[in-house]
Amino acid sequence: MKEHRPKRGSLAYSPRKRAKRIVPRIRSWPECEEVRLQGFAGYKAGMTHVVMIDDRKNSLTYGEEAIIPVTVIETPPMKVAGIRVYKETPYGLKIVKEVWASGLDGFLDRRVKIPKNSPNIDELKEIEGDEVRVLTYTQPYLITGVPKKVPDLMEQKVGGSFKEALEYAISKLGKEVNVSEVFKEGSIVDVSAITKGKGFEGVVKRWGVITMNAKHARSSKGRRVGTLGPWLPHRIRWTVPQYGQMGFHQRLEFNKRILKIGNNGEEITPKGGFPHYGVVRNSYILIAGTVPGTVKRLVRIRDAIRPPKAEFAGVNLVYVSTTSKQGK
Repeated sequence: MKEHRPKRGSLAYSPRKRAKRIVPRIRSWPECEEVRLQGFAGYKAGMTHVVMIDDRKNSLTYGEEAIIPVTVIETPPMKVAGIRVYKETPYGLKIVKEVWASGLDGFLDRRVKIPKNSPNIDELKEIEGDEVRVLTYTQPYLITGVPKKVPDLMEQKVGGSFKEALEYAISKLGKEVNVSEVFKEGSIVDVSAITKGKGFEGVVKRWGVITMNAKHARSSKGRRVGTLGPWLPHRIRWTVPQYGQMGFHQRLEFNKRILKIGNNGEEITPKGGFPHYGVVRNSYILIAGTVPGTVKRLVRIRDAIRPPKAEFAGVNLVYVSTTSKQGK
């Protein structure tokens, strides 16, 4: 019988190199008729668990209590720093006009050079475009668990028709936006973040290559691939497992569900605080399951671009665990 030994390690994530920046990049946005921001951002605090009534209508445990692991993301209000109007061209979307607000936070000047002579808002109203996006930035100085003050700047698309989206963006220019204005409890979202970095790793840990037995490991130490490839072609193919950077990659997870949105973070903070984070003091959201990245990592949330067909009756939380996560 022929031995079956499939290749180890997914090539779907190649090339495995470090992310360029800590803010994940969102390349596409779903269509939305509702006039609001289609994305938000927060900082990962940790994980806990909740007890809720299973509201999946086709589930075998429908109507019964279920224990669900959840990720806590602290989401202080974001501020709108500017507005961008895009026009569809044969070469993709191009910026037609960009307007920045005045009187922005001084910490933002550490992140990006704020334009001093920004166009007037009246010029923005006369422009015809196809898409409206706003430049938003976080306020990490409101969080005690994240040791940084410099905001993270990112783009968020505004839903609705072009005129409605432009009016909404103008009304929010220079003002704060809360997470409750963007998402609702029970919403299906996509989550993206930069994963935990693991540094320079070998092929065994990076690709799952099997170590050699004692006979073959005497001369080669055993923790390497058996061959780098054939003589022809005279090069090493990119499909051959090799050592290199592992972790600190941008990853996107589809169809996560928001189970709770709250304003007082202390009501879900475990005794002693979250490990390596502390106390959640601002608004927060609970997302079912895990989220990429380590604690304190910036997490971007957007509307689901390919939502599931499953039907839900409605979120009904019974209990949120606040027991200590210190392992004592």
